[in-house]
Amino acid sequence: MTPGFERAIPVLRIFDLAKAREFYEGFLGFSWDWEHRFEPDLPVFAQVSRGGLILFLSEHFGDGTPGTKLILRMSGLDAFRAELLGKAYRHARPGIAAQPWGWRDMEVADPFGNRLVFSEAMEGA
Repeated sequence: MTPGFERAIPVLRIFDLAKAREFYEGFLGFSWDWEHRFEPDLPVFAQVSRGGLILFLSEHFGDGTPGTKLILRMSGLDAFRAELLGKAYRHARPGIAAQPWGWRDMEVADPFGNRLVFSEAMEGA
């Protein structure tokens, strides 16, 4: 049987659940799908999603490294940027940069130093 691969689900380290919800749910417009704790006072492990994109967020030591950079391929980058700017989030006003390798990128840093690069192929690239 030939190996098959499915989507990757990155695990991003977070340190404050309220700030994570404000950023991922409030600003980026992700759905907060679920969260899990082994006990009420232990770290959270959560899933957020938007469209076909799924991210895991974890307060657990050793899950992810703060400052991780993700390249997130997408379509509709201009509309997504307009949506984000319309929210007037005080910690980010992202711009779009055309890259010489044929992609347009919009980088947004979360409150924990993780860098999410939303990236769309340029026409004709």
